[in-house]
Amino acid sequence: MEMRLNVREKPQDQTVVMFQKWRELLFLHWKISPQLIQSTLPKGLFVDTYQEEAYLGVVPFLMRDIRPRFLPTVPGISNFLELNVRTYVIDSEGRPGVWFYSLDASQALAVQVAKTFFKLPYFKATMSSQRNGEKHIYTSKRFMAPEVSQFDFTPRDSLKEPSVDSVEFFLLERYLLFAYDFQSQRLFRGQVNHHPYPLQNVEVTAIRAPFCNHPLFKNLSGSTIHQVYSPGVDVAVYPLIE
Repeated sequence: MEMRLNVREKPQDQTVVMFQKWRELLFLHWKISPQLIQSTLPKGLFVDTYQEEAYLGVVPFLMRDIRPRFLPTVPGISNFLELNVRTYVIDSEGRPGVWFYSLDASQALAVQVAKTFFKLPYFKATMSSQRNGEKHIYTSKRFMAPEVSQFDFTPRDSLKEPSVDSVEFFLLERYLLFAYDFQSQRLFRGQVNHHPYPLQNVEVTAIRAPFCNHPLFKNLSGSTIHQVYSPGVDVAVYPLIE
């Protein structure tokens, strides 16, 4: 538990490289076999479990005011939509973090920057986020793919900050991402820093997620085991290191 709390602190030996605002996040999670998750991970990463269960997460959200440390935001570039598919891992030092299976984004430049500098599996997609009263309607269609993903959801009442032994803490309090260069077989990690997510209950009325139809995840049930909403956090991003 000490390690899980330590990674929330700002790194003392690194300098912020980017600022971001993550807004209107929908967190959806399914339980999945730890052995199945482990079979998908690169060398040096190990499945992280809560009460002996592993989780696959899907998170659609808005990226706002994205900018490098010394530059202002740029209209048409600094704001876009993102949708990631992820699981939860630890490295050989026991540091907890996120492993991304895919990240879809609506901004082509952001896709190229993330692939180049953060070694993440980004894909260009046509995406939209609309409101119908309090209901959010979020859609995504990856470039050259026929399927459309859709999430309809309505945020509800606020929740207390999760306790350190809760499943919400396990799933959401993640401040490290891991990336792997398959060509050089090198594992990298990057840190972010932000306040804990403010959370709300959420009513989800539609989930259409064809990007989850990977053969390894074919046994997922239609209904999630956990779902929650956050209006968002302001984020400082640090460089990738080995």
